[in-house]
Amino acid sequence: MASVFGFIILCALGALRDADVSMVFGSVWRPDAQRYGILPMICATLQLSLSALALGWALALGCACFINGLGPRRAAAFLEGLIRLMTAVPTVVYSFVSVFLLVPLVRNHLGGTGLCWLSAATVLSLQILPSMTLVLDGAIKNAAAHVSLTCEALGLTASQTLARVVLPASKKALCSAAMLGFGRAAGDTLIPVMLAGNAVQYAKTPIDAMRTLTAHISLVTSSEVTGQAYSSLYIAGGILLAFSAAASLIIHRLRKGAEK
Repeated sequence: MASVFGFIILCALGALRDADVSMVFGSVWRPDAQRYGILPMICATLQLSLSALALGWALALGCACFINGLGPRRAAAFLEGLIRLMTAVPTVVYSFVSVFLLVPLVRNHLGGTGLCWLSAATVLSLQILPSMTLVLDGAIKNAAAHVSLTCEALGLTASQTLARVVLPASKKALCSAAMLGFGRAAGDTLIPVMLAGNAVQYAKTPIDAMRTLTAHISLVTSSEVTGQAYSSLYIAGGILLAFSAAASLIIHRLRKGAEK
């Protein structure tokens, strides 16, 4: 892992040293005109990741609460099994099915091509949902094990215990799940490639197309092997590494704080 990180960092720094920084972080991507700006892709990565996280985290919290006392036992057990099954579903399956089901629905009701920010964010939220739900489920179960008897003695119901005691005690896990979801959303490739439209532009509305850094890396490597366009991949990889490293560092600090 150290060699992988070192390779990406060294290549990114080398590309930044040799390139015109103002051009690389510009808004225009036109290789035919020697313009290699990746700023729209950086913005698209943040937009898509954060919007998918907002939707996926809310769903994950709801699922975790449903599993841990808010839902009937059989329904909760079914949902828990379904969430665990979702962790084994390949990303390409979500994307492929969405091309034929979700994309036409967005196109017919909202306009555009259907390959847009909204489609990609919706499917990406489902892709990151299982991981966040399992993190939250483990944290809620662990916190409930320490306070359940006390709360029962005080006459609190299961929902009151969950809302007033367990969730406040699990706030670090809530943040950790969010950081994990953000890291996975920022690093996903197939969903942005297949559903986001891959237009190098600033997406101003949910039905606008966009291209993320991961999609950019995938598309350029399929058509280029040398040149400035290929060099931009190293910078894009360095930025993605920075996003992932920041999310991992926050998770690590939250866990250290929880242990103390």
